[in-house]
Amino acid sequence: MDTTSYLRLHFGTVAGDEWTMTVRYPKAGLTALVVTSAMQAVIDSDIFADGLTDIVGADIYERTITDLLAA
Repeated sequence: MDTTSYLRLHFGTVAGDEWTMTVRYPKAGLTALVVTSAMQAVIDSDIFADGLTDIVGADIYERTITDLLAA
């Protein structure tokens, strides 16, 4: 069984859509303040063509894979 953690960052765009960035292996113990600061830095960098405008939310999720048949 293999479990991987992901941090999903949800942003609003100029077009009114939601844009999501997913990052594997986030640090344990992340706080809302740290994540908000990182997300604002992404918005301020203006490096994505979709025109990120605001922070919609963030979440951490885990994905577990259970092998049924070994290769």
